[in-house]
Amino acid sequence: MEQFYNLIRSDMQAVDAVIRQRLHSEVVLVRQVAEYIIQSGGKRLRPILVLLSARALGYQGSNHHELAAVIEFIHTATLLHDDVVDDSDLRRGRQTANAMFGNSASVLVGDFLYSRAFQMMVAVNDMRIMRVLSDATNVIAEGEVLQLMNCHNADVDEAGYLQVIRYKTAKLFEAAAQLGAIIGGASSVVEQAMSTYGIHLGTAFQLVDDVLDYSGAELETGKHLGDDLAEGKPTLPLIFVLQKGSAEQAACVRRAIENGGRDDLPEVSAAIRATGALEYAKSKAAQEADLAASALAVLPTSQYKESLLELSLFAVARSH
Repeated sequence: MEQFYNLIRSDMQAVDAVIRQRLHSEVVLVRQVAEYIIQSGGKRLRPILVLLSARALGYQGSNHHELAAVIEFIHTATLLHDDVVDDSDLRRGRQTANAMFGNSASVLVGDFLYSRAFQMMVAVNDMRIMRVLSDATNVIAEGEVLQLMNCHNADVDEAGYLQVIRYKTAKLFEAAAQLGAIIGGASSVVEQAMSTYGIHLGTAFQLVDDVLDYSGAELETGKHLGDDLAEGKPTLPLIFVLQKGSAEQAACVRRAIENGGRDDLPEVSAAIRATGALEYAKSKAAQEADLAASALAVLPTSQYKESLLELSLFAVARSH
């Protein structure tokens, strides 16, 4: 990630300053929880995407700092709510906010971050930007509900799984890239291309996240292996085993999804390895990354375009 930070280091420092300023609240607990989750690490990929996209289109103003912070606040709010819904206790190698401060505080501070994000986007005073962000936030909420409906459902197919990814994860990547295009004064063709880049990049990232849930090192991923299985989430590696595995392997995975928990993790992991499910999921991620990179053909040559291309490679090659 260092190469991305080096290219836009001054922009990222400006975004961090906006985040610190906008996190201020007279309510002490709001500040504590919000600062805890914001400062707990993370790649800041979505803000980086706003900054690189805007710079790739020659933007020279400062609104991209505010919008990058808005994107980060929306993402952070979803994390706070996600961890409560999933009853998670570890993220990025640290206790989750709900583990530290309780579920009620996490949900309410997530609401604060959403509302603060909307205050900030209104201040930019651009109706198209407000439409992109409000639509994205609504779609993300729908994705959360879709994922909740799919939990413990072993009959979810690949198309249903990908729909959840597009809504819940890729939509904010799409919005981030599109915002950069809008403030960069892009044509409708270029704006659509950047949206396409964002949604395929976000899909690739989530596919790799789902692979790492069964193959990563906890020290690197910063979360427990098998979290998705414990929550009964039918992700692509599991769906592949259900479709391509033996009757015994499929029955094991079906039982694990329907019951949740980690009791079946060793057997499920063995079935995933034996069927080539991880390789299949990685190949799908690589296809998405290729589609993302292809969309960038409309951009002029620049260091920022090269970084966007590198980001699509990093999406697939990363180990955390």
